[in-house]
Amino acid sequence: MEHLTALDAAFLEVEDSDPHVSLAIGGVSIIEGPPPTHEEFLEAFAERVQSIPRCTQVLKTHPLDIGPPEWVDDPHFDISRHLHRLAVPHPGGDAELFEIVADVMERRLDRERPLWDCYVIEGLADDRWAVLTKLHHCIADGIATTQMMAKFSDERGGESFATEIHGSKEPERRWWDSKVSLNPLTLARTIARTAFGAASAVEHAALGAAELTASMLTPAPDTSLSGSVTSRRRYRAARVRLADLHEVGDAFDVTVNDVALAAITASYRQLLLDRGEKPGRNSLRTLVPVSVRGTNHFNTTDNEVSGMLPLLPVDEEDPVTQLELVHKRLQHAKDSGQSEGGSAMQSAIGSVPFMFSAWAVRLLSRLPQKAVVALATNVPGPRAEQRLLGRRVVEILPIPPIALQLRTGIAMVSYAENFVFGITGDYDAAPDLEALASGIEDGVARLLEISRALRVKRGHKTHKALA
Repeated sequence: MEHLTALDAAFLEVEDSDPHVSLAIGGVSIIEGPPPTHEEFLEAFAERVQSIPRCTQVLKTHPLDIGPPEWVDDPHFDISRHLHRLAVPHPGGDAELFEIVADVMERRLDRERPLWDCYVIEGLADDRWAVLTKLHHCIADGIATTQMMAKFSDERGGESFATEIHGSKEPERRWWDSKVSLNPLTLARTIARTAFGAASAVEHAALGAAELTASMLTPAPDTSLSGSVTSRRRYRAARVRLADLHEVGDAFDVTVNDVALAAITASYRQLLLDRGEKPGRNSLRTLVPVSVRGTNHFNTTDNEVSGMLPLLPVDEEDPVTQLELVHKRLQHAKDSGQSEGGSAMQSAIGSVPFMFSAWAVRLLSRLPQKAVVALATNVPGPRAEQRLLGRRVVEILPIPPIALQLRTGIAMVSYAENFVFGITGDYDAAPDLEALASGIEDGVARLLEISRALRVKRGHKTHKALA
């Protein structure tokens, strides 16, 4: 039997801490052509879930948390209980689809069964249909979820943008993996180098952990972005071209993630202004999850993430200044070891008896959290378009959860030539979620316009210099 890690189990504890929270994550695949029959869909998925053990396993918990929960095979597994069929009302546009997505995702998964469900959604405009896949966060993080969803496709996987993540390119290095030389001088140098590297890594992680702790203990100003939530949800999506993000990134020598977060910053700023609130420097401390998953773990279904807590500059009005500050603050978070510090803190929690770590997480998750205001997670998806039951998957929409006083959450996914921001919000506290989505699209368009004007200006200067 496989045990849940402390991080996996923490998602269960956080969900238990608030009856209004469902910590399921998901994705919507929008597909062209006529939908399959229920029998066709059932037959295909019955065969494909066999390659994903978590789809046929249930949680086994222990009284008083004397040990971590375990994954065990469900002796009564029935795939028909996990496959459902819905239809959007006419005219079958985004508004109707998003309402169904919110309704499905706000309901908790039944822990007596394997923690996932799948919905075929018919009736979309332009002769399209969709598949909504929903699973509990204790099963998988964003990358593991996209890999899991890819196994449902006809290709059963494929190359992912996740290979571009810095951490995935760096295999774990341990001193006992090194070849040991019998030469005394070489051996002494190897030991000294290993000891120095280990000490530097420990110091780096310690500094990062200290910075994360300080951030968590610094409350943000009171705004409408954080506070208690209801059981109901809203969902919206913002769509941009991946090539546009790359074009802006190349113009300003920043990453695609920097550009995406700058657009999010601009939209949150406008949202606060429209609500009659003044954006301050500390108004938007944002949880930015960081994958620590190596390429050799891409097919592992679990959570392998750390995090950073940058302040997104909603107090700045100029789009270029916003982008520069986002890049600078993210770089600082990386250089200061916040990701390594988060991983070290997770390891420390995992090293104590599960009973104590579970109680600690349960207690902390019930305390009012006032430091982090938003979630922005970037999940690299498949590089090439996929097919499902012979039909083309046009786009993928990510669905993040909200919890711990966060009233909105944003997940981003890159798929083929598209980049989509999926936004979940509390129904009562975020009635203007559509404005947040359109503001993100406007933010990318504004940066793209500026970058193209900058390129033309640079071209004129080059032309004059050559003349």
